[in-house]
Amino acid sequence: MKFIDLHTHTTASDGSFPPAEVMGMAEQAGLAAVAITDHDTTDGVGEALAAGEKMRVEVVPGVELSVNHARLGSLHILGYWIQTSHPDLAVRLESIRGGRDQRNQKILARLADLGCPLDLFEVQAIAGGEVIGRPHLAQAMIKHDYVKSTQEAFDRYLARGKPAYMERDRMSSAEAIDRIHRAGGVAVWAHPGLIGLDESELEKEIEKLVAAGLSGIEAHYPEHSPETTALLLKLCDRYQLAPTGGTDFHGAVKPNVRLGSLEVPAALLEGLRARRP
Repeated sequence: MKFIDLHTHTTASDGSFPPAEVMGMAEQAGLAAVAITDHDTTDGVGEALAAGEKMRVEVVPGVELSVNHARLGSLHILGYWIQTSHPDLAVRLESIRGGRDQRNQKILARLADLGCPLDLFEVQAIAGGEVIGRPHLAQAMIKHDYVKSTQEAFDRYLARGKPAYMERDRMSSAEAIDRIHRAGGVAVWAHPGLIGLDESELEKEIEKLVAAGLSGIEAHYPEHSPETTALLLKLCDRYQLAPTGGTDFHGAVKPNVRLGSLEVPAALLEGLRARRP
């Protein structure tokens, strides 16, 4: 049986491997297809597509969008088969990245107040010229011995509700799904099992997202329990949504997660592909 991984990150956002290296790992893992789904950017897709052609691994051009949620703070929406240069999406992503830069400045100022000063240029060097994310800040904190691990950096300072956490510009779920559609893509709710909703609450969220044009749910995910996966597959069937899956591979940021370590059947890709406009 062939397997796929529809949730991966590269150095274009907060992953630790360039897109071509991610594709090399995909080939070594024997994957049939990989989706490049960096946060708020599609800059890594072109390199991945070129590498995938040489390695005969299908590349699904994608993106992961963090969207506002009044009660939960945020949800993540994955867009697949998007036209990466489509202005409706590209201009909005550029705006979001600008907001991320402002947020990073606020986080740096707050960390300095907390006794953990960091130099922006040093963090930029760690990010390799790509979008700076909280994992890059965590790596700089480790370098200065403020914390021992990325997990500690988030647990003590950077996670939501912690002293150095700052909100940033996000789309609504309806806007994100609409922009994915206008860019020719398919919208999927990423890792819904992580937010701790029961079946009734999940259904309410799914109904809202389906009304906005949602096409699928990431049912297979490393941190989903077997019971959660079974529930999400049931809800996919109930609401006629395509089930998907991926590892959320980041590399060093999540050292225990290997590319392709989750057995997601390649047949699911065809179910999702059928939802393309």
